[in-house]
This record gives sequence, structure tokens and C-alpha cells, in this order.
Amino acid sequence: MKDTGTELVAELGGVEVMRYVYRPDMPQYESPKPYFHPLRTLSGDLVTGYRPHDHRWHKGLQMTASWLSGQNFWGGGSYVHAERAYVDLPNNGAIRHEEWLSPGVERLTWWTQEGEHWIDETRTIAVVEGEGWWRLDFATTLRNVRGEDLMFGSPTTNGRPMAGYSGLFWRGPRSFTGGEVLASDGGGGPEMMGRTASWLAFVGQHDEVDRSSTLVFTGEATWFVRTEPFAAVNPSIAFSEEVRLAPGDTLDLAHSLVVADGAWDRERITALMA
Repeated sequence: MKDTGTELVAELGGVEVMRYVYRPDMPQYESPKPYFHPLRTLSGDLVTGYRPHDHRWHKGLQMTASWLSGQNFWGGGSYVHAERAYVDLPNNGAIRHEEWLSPGVERLTWWTQEGEHWIDETRTIAVVEGEGWWRLDFATTLRNVRGEDLMFGSPTTNGRPMAGYSGLFWRGPRSFTGGEVLASDGGGGPEMMGRTASWLAFVGQHDEVDRSSTLVFTGEATWFVRTEPFAAVNPSIAFSEEVRLAPGDTLDLAHSLVVADGAWDRERITALMA
């Protein structure tokens, strides 16, 4: 991977397949944080959406938290149960790149909008090439340095049904709207929202070119997934129950994303996962 000083760039077979922006330029309301965009297939087809008009804080693939002890590291408004609505609050935190400890190993810090340092993070990023596909490996360790408990939650833990997004979140391109969802153990479809699986795949079609792509997200999780009104996948940290992180304790997360050319069926995905 090439480091530009603000981004990591990965090329495979002469195609730029990944750009990781670790020094982003964005408004506080969008909760500034590193993100992956664009992500492309080995054929060069785009598989991420960036700053869409409906959710300006959706940026490709990014690690975040929609509700953390009352703070919002996701961006936009926070769901307030008493209002039955999202409300703009002065609680949009930021995740800052501090340094590269070694190639692909990053040190980051999480700060509230008021300037309180709550989390130290160590993040590992790796790219692996396969035949007709490539894989992004993402692992992170989050350490509570706040001095008191941290509670990871989501709009669902705050009272909004089926909105349990929190953690590593992917927003797909517009053309992926209405795509196909497949999951482990015979699961699939939009009904995977809020269900647990060891992997979940999203198959989408591209505009302009007569091609499809398949993204396979791995790691045992309860999944937030949408095909309408936009394509989105998130192995949630705290879909329907809060997760407590005591002072000094760590939360370890690891996921992989396979980006494949073509519309893969369940048999082919299962063979790859094996």
C-alpha cells in the first residue's frame, strides 16, 4: 500500500481497489473519522457510496459508533426516544488518526465534541488478492480511557425499532438499491435485519457497465442490512442491547470484506468461506 500522507492507497493488477482516507476533511456535524472510499472490484467497478444527499455522514466503509454514552460518533442527529425523532445535538464526536505504528497498523483516539478523550484505538488493515476477488481485513482494539464506564448502543437501544446500526458500516452506491442479500445457514433477504449470521453477502448491479459485484462481510454478528431505500450493511456492535466497556478494558472486533467481480450465488460464497 502507498501512503500519500493523508491516505493509504492499494492497487492490484494496475487497478486502484482501495483508498483509506485517514486524515479526513469534514464538518463536525458529520463526526470526522477515517473512511474507506472508493473501494473497487478488480475490474475497477465502484462498490461504495460517498456523502449521499440523504445521509451526508455516510462515507464508503467506516468504523464508528452511533451512540456511545450519549455521544454520537456516527454523524448527523441522535435518536431521542422522548421526541420519537432524530435531534441535532452538540454531541458529534471525532475519531482522529495519531500515527502509523507499523505498515497497516494505526493508532487512533476518540474525542467528544467537548474535547474529552474517551477511547484509544489500535486498528489493523490488510489487503489480500484472490482470483476474481480481493479481501480487506479489518481488526480493531478499543480501550476505554475515559475513567468510567462506556456504553455502546444504537437508535434501537434508545427505542427505535430495527435501527441497530453501530460499528463497521458500509454504504453502497445508488445502483445497488434493491440488491440481493444472502447469509450463512440459508439466510437471506431484507429479513436478515436484526438476525445473527457468520457472514452476509450483498449482490448489486452497476450503472453504465453490464456487470454485477458481490460483497461478502464476515464475522459472527447481529446484522443491520438494508436494500431499500439504499444499500447498507453493518455487523452491529450493539443492535438491540447495550455493550458495557469498563475503564481500562478493551473491545476487540475483527471483520473481513471480500469484494468480488460478478453476481455470486450461495454455493460459490459458501465455498469461499470454507
